[in-house]
Amino acid sequence: MAQLLAVVGGGDLSTHAVLAAEALRKAAGRRNAALALEIRGKGGGNPIPEAAIAQAKAVLLVGEGDLGEGRFGTLTRARAAIDDVLTDVNGVLDRLLAGTASAPAAAASASATASPKRIVAITSCPTGIAHTFMAAEGLQASAQALGHDIRVETQGSVGARDALTAAEIAAADVVIIAADTGVDRARFAGKRLYATNTKAAIRDGKGLIATALAEAQLQAAGTTDAKAEGPARPAAAEKKAGAYKHLMTGVSFMLPFVVAGGLLIALAFAFGGIDAMKPENAGTLGFALGEIGAKAAFALIVPALAGYIAYSIADRPGIAPGMIGGMLAANLQAGFLGGIAAGFIAGTITAFLNRHIRLHRNLEGLKPVLILPLLATTITGLLMVYVVGVPVAAVLAALTEWLKGMQGASALVLGLVLGGMMAVDMGGPINKAAYASAAALLSSGVDAPMAAVMLGGMTPPLGIALATRLFPNRFSKPEREAGGAAAVLGAAFITEGAIPFAAADPLRVIPSMVAGSAVAGALALTSGVTLKVPHGGLFVLPIPNAVTNLPGALIALVAGTVVTGLLVGLLKKRAA
Repeated sequence: MAQLLAVVGGGDLSTHAVLAAEALRKAAGRRNAALALEIRGKGGGNPIPEAAIAQAKAVLLVGEGDLGEGRFGTLTRARAAIDDVLTDVNGVLDRLLAGTASAPAAAASASATASPKRIVAITSCPTGIAHTFMAAEGLQASAQALGHDIRVETQGSVGARDALTAAEIAAADVVIIAADTGVDRARFAGKRLYATNTKAAIRDGKGLIATALAEAQLQAAGTTDAKAEGPARPAAAEKKAGAYKHLMTGVSFMLPFVVAGGLLIALAFAFGGIDAMKPENAGTLGFALGEIGAKAAFALIVPALAGYIAYSIADRPGIAPGMIGGMLAANLQAGFLGGIAAGFIAGTITAFLNRHIRLHRNLEGLKPVLILPLLATTITGLLMVYVVGVPVAAVLAALTEWLKGMQGASALVLGLVLGGMMAVDMGGPINKAAYASAAALLSSGVDAPMAAVMLGGMTPPLGIALATRLFPNRFSKPEREAGGAAAVLGAAFITEGAIPFAAADPLRVIPSMVAGSAVAGALALTSGVTLKVPHGGLFVLPIPNAVTNLPGALIALVAGTVVTGLLVGLLKKRAA
């Protein structure tokens, strides 16, 4: 008999309902989970047998309309939109399976969660821009709808905004951390805390709050490794909380150095010409700007990357070993690849030593300031010098030479891939993987991939905005009004501006955006466009020498935008 049930309500989206049901069936099959499915539409459906309902543990209700919910009695329920299933079927199924495991606890705490609660939350993403604030808005709107009081602190590129006070934390019933980067939990010691990623807050803020109130665990006091020993996460979030989260934490702290250094080098050439940084020009403004950008800001890129990867793994004790390992990587010409290796080595070693070194409580204070930095730095440094540095430097040199020598078919393929990756999930793991790789390559003097990534990332919202103007009958009135906002976000290189449109019609909109971004990326690389800064969109294009082949960059951007706009208009159905 089936242990899990799913009812998909198609309504006017019968094709989407069938696709969603098939996605659920395949996802359940991969997990060896028994699942009974029913699709309800205008032409009837295939009702779930009463015997299956009697044996079931939980039911997933997908879509809108009459889903026959009354027949499921007291079964644990999870809800999802059809678009959620089509774009993240594994996350939806994880939520259903998590509900079956936590049903007794949820039932026991139902009366406790029904009353208004005081919630404090932190949101953070690697670049600290769109997802950070979208997650905050999702939590705030959901808490207000549920009748709870919430305060959200956003940890973005310019630091924390609306920082939580000690009094607010003390008065809170639960702490929610929705972050794709490492967040210091020390100030939440003794509070019930639940951690997940930004996507959970953006897609289902109400469900996240309900889950947090039911499943949050006490944050232990006095632990230096708060991240490693923090509360459990849902399965989907836990998978993303490993190496990827640590790498993204390093990238988020590295970006300000890349931005400042790249722009200062560009300004150095603007004021002093192409020879501004030669020794004979010492004392000039161009030479001084070049010194600041190239020999100070860029010199700190790899140490910052390594230090904050280690911080994400081992908290504060990992910063010094990580940064020192990163500096060794830079000195050994191992670049960002060596920095990544140094960060993971330093973080892992520091966390291991922290767990296994036990001192008398009167001497415990020596661990974070003396024992851990000394031992972890020594071990990390020796590994970098004798084991990791030389081979990684050789790999980086080969990669750099290949990328700098790209032309023809190889440049076309790389541009297609990088540009397309930026539009696949618009700020998700695939998008961030392409972005992080291009940003890291800037530190090694390879600035062509960054052009493909930025232009490919600007294209989706700009293309959507164009489509709302060229094909207004394909969009509802609110969508047409949102098109202007999408254009502004696209101009600022905030790809997430296209998410609402993609969520409303993923099967037509996402392929259109991927095609346009791939065209933009391919044209950028084949025409020799390079970019020295990792963010800013159209606003950095006028800066002298920030972009090589500015006309080529504009042509690539316009071409990608037009491709996306036309495909969206041709594929989308008329708005109701």
